[in-house]
Amino acid sequence: MDSVLRPYDLGSVQWYVLYQLATGGPTLQRDLVRMLEIERATMTGIVATLVRKGLVEQEADQADQRQKLLRMTAAGAKLWGELPDIGFIRSVAFDGIDDAEIATAIKVLQTATQRLETLLQKGTYP
Repeated sequence: MDSVLRPYDLGSVQWYVLYQLATGGPTLQRDLVRMLEIERATMTGIVATLVRKGLVEQEADQADQRQKLLRMTAAGAKLWGELPDIGFIRSVAFDGIDDAEIATAIKVLQTATQRLETLLQKGTYP
């Protein structure tokens, strides 16, 4: 995915933020943190980069001034329209693999991730 996006000066997480804004409309930054399951500080850096590139604008939410509402700019929408369809990545990677096997792999990876996150939150390592 990063190889396909590199000519557009985008990383995969930047693409996911643009995807959400293009398909779901304006979104609170905190909601993107939850959706993408990344650290708040990481999202802050990604959003700052997208704002600097002129692809996203950030404003205080009307309901809660502490929250930041993100929306795609005209330049962001133009770039989004120029990006290649990356749906082929999923089909190349997963075509021919049974849905049940994919579901099992997802469950195993989610469980492993949750266990590691719990360990990191406790701050104690074996």
